[in-house]
Amino acid sequence: MSKIEVKPDGTLVVPSNPTIPFVTGDGVGAEITPAMQQVLDAAVQKAYGGQRKLDWMEVQAGGTAYEALGTYLPEETMLAFRDYHIGIKGPLTTPVGGGIRSLNVALRQGLDLYVCLRPVRWFSGVVSPVKHPELVDMVIFRENTEDIYAGIEWETGTPEAEKFYRFLHDEMGVKKVRFPETSSFGVKPVSREGSERLVRAACRYALANGLPSVTLVHKGNIMKYTEGGFKRWGYEVAQREFGEALNSGKLVIKDCIADAFLQNALLKPEDYSVVATLNLNGDYISDMLAAQVGGIGIAPGANINYATGNAIFEATHGTAPDIAGHNVVNPCSLILSGVMMLVHMGWTEAASCVEHALERSFAAGYATADLAPFMPEGNALGTREFAEHVVSEIMNSNE
Repeated sequence: MSKIEVKPDGTLVVPSNPTIPFVTGDGVGAEITPAMQQVLDAAVQKAYGGQRKLDWMEVQAGGTAYEALGTYLPEETMLAFRDYHIGIKGPLTTPVGGGIRSLNVALRQGLDLYVCLRPVRWFSGVVSPVKHPELVDMVIFRENTEDIYAGIEWETGTPEAEKFYRFLHDEMGVKKVRFPETSSFGVKPVSREGSERLVRAACRYALANGLPSVTLVHKGNIMKYTEGGFKRWGYEVAQREFGEALNSGKLVIKDCIADAFLQNALLKPEDYSVVATLNLNGDYISDMLAAQVGGIGIAPGANINYATGNAIFEATHGTAPDIAGHNVVNPCSLILSGVMMLVHMGWTEAASCVEHALERSFAAGYATADLAPFMPEGNALGTREFAEHVVSEIMNSNE
């Protein structure tokens, strides 16, 4: 087993056969994870002629882990992701009842993966509900540890909710709670440090990839100290650390109210390239943009800490138990997340092999049943057959 190393500045040192921990996932995970591995292995073989290889190491999480080990998130899994730095996972069952509220959130917070990275682009041939999906080409930096992901809530009717309201009313002078006896309460922490490191990562990404702007999306007109603080701290860190790029015109930093951004992203998406936003806004924005380019089935995602080098790449959809085992699920979300992983590792040649193979497949009408019926020359393939088709495109290409 070969571990990826991380330099003090966060730069990765990737061996030729890095060990990649992976979680198969629940539900459709058993179908999309092997498809992803098959495609990535073919791309690495094609790009590097056997000089590089991914060494897959399975770790457990989710419903299958609970059945086997009595816990949804074994400590060994957390240690593997931490020690090997780079990992990938299929969708996980959310535990019912007490304990962990969300396995995804637990992984992100446990490893301090403060960036949820969601690139959104259109592939020719994929049917979209908008007229010009080719104009949608954005990368979303969604804050991944604060805001609603902090999970600070008290349910109506509980002693904790009553105590919290009493504190607000008696100690803080809050008189605006309209129905205190039946209200639940939530607190959204937004820090300077959390905001700055997210915007810093977004600015560095924009400059590294030659992208023209970073847009801070917020609701600071109403929530002036949380969302407004995010906006203010974002501008400050950009001016302080990227002033030369801003002054030279290499980078533009701007902001937009969240509801206006949702409208603008439909009317003039070409105005935006990199978007930095808080957690809840980022959730809405990511899925809305994914719908514009064909749906969440082709929307990849990653959770990254650029300082420690830890990153988990993942399918952005759920376990889809209604179609699990039927060989119909679209594996592209996880495949494209694997592409992100290859790019993050610096294996860009292999990543390009996959992207180009998907482009050719979609343009020719080859896709799974969620996309193919809407294509002019659509040819619906099963999950396994689609993965085999993409592998064939990779291996038979002249790249």
